[in-house]
Amino acid sequence: MENKKCFCDTGLLFKDCCGLYLEKNEKAPTALFLMRSRYSAYATHNTDYLLDTTYISERKHYSKAEIFKWATNNKWQKLEILSSSENTVEFKAYFLDSDNKPQIHYEFSTFKFENNAWYYVDGKFE
Repeated sequence: MENKKCFCDTGLLFKDCCGLYLEKNEKAPTALFLMRSRYSAYATHNTDYLLDTTYISERKHYSKAEIFKWATNNKWQKLEILSSSENTVEFKAYFLDSDNKPQIHYEFSTFKFENNAWYYVDGKFE
């Protein structure tokens, strides 16, 4: 992925964008960067990153196998950021489902900064 554009649609190369967090173990500096990197984690099927960046009290609600299944059964097309604040991000994730039908996942996500790292807490969906 050295010369591939990032999945999160910043226009940057993956290695200079979400690759910093997914492959080089740097911490995302903001909730927005964490959300973008989590989208890229779905696109690259990086379930460990998705679980590691979920707030610890919320991890019990997620199954690594189910996350992997959802990530791999879909073809991730595009990320659209609708709004963001210090600890929230509203977005649409566009993907093709297992039947190759276009889908849109809308979410208003909440994040928390703790121990010098950002974590995904929860989201409201439509």
